[in-house]
Amino acid sequence: MSYEDDITAYHLDILREIGNIGAGNAATALSALLGNKVDMAVPHVKVVSFDEMMDIAGGPENIVVSVFLRIEGEMTGSMFFILSTTQAESFIRTLTNNKSFNFDDIGESELGLSALQEMGNILSGSYLSSLSDFTNLNLYPTVPAIAIDMAGAIISFGLVELSQAGDKVIVIDTELTDDGEKREGANGQFFLLPDPESFKILFRSLGVD
Repeated sequence: MSYEDDITAYHLDILREIGNIGAGNAATALSALLGNKVDMAVPHVKVVSFDEMMDIAGGPENIVVSVFLRIEGEMTGSMFFILSTTQAESFIRTLTNNKSFNFDDIGESELGLSALQEMGNILSGSYLSSLSDFTNLNLYPTVPAIAIDMAGAIISFGLVELSQAGDKVIVIDTELTDDGEKREGANGQFFLLPDPESFKILFRSLGVD
């Protein structure tokens, strides 16, 4: 039986709720870091194929910004937080309160990417903590790495292990709201790619026999 094919709308609702709890914890941490109220939400969670994942990222040749990390512990896998460059600039403007930030300014890019990496660290840590609490699995993230490259090159880096079995990816939409007002383009996707054996561990913990 393919566990990733056996997941139901009920399990997706659980994953979305886990995501919202994690996003809430991340928003609290980000609000403290930035000194102003930040809200985050996870409106949708879905399971897609590799091809659909690439489409969501804008196609294999689309230039994107990615925060990548490995998941270690009782479940292993890869996690990407992927944004278009426009979305990344919007996030960074909110994070740094620099309304004119853009990647064309090399001097600003390093500071902006550092801020985005820190946000990825907070987001991934909060999400995995929520997932760990809900599933009773001991999970922890590696130090996140950030990259700007074609989506195909970035995503293929995390598919080496997963490609051995199955072809499904868990997509967790994320929305960032600053002071109650949703910023245009301030949204991105988490792509959760459990390693082959970890699909069984994750879905069994969610009640899939």
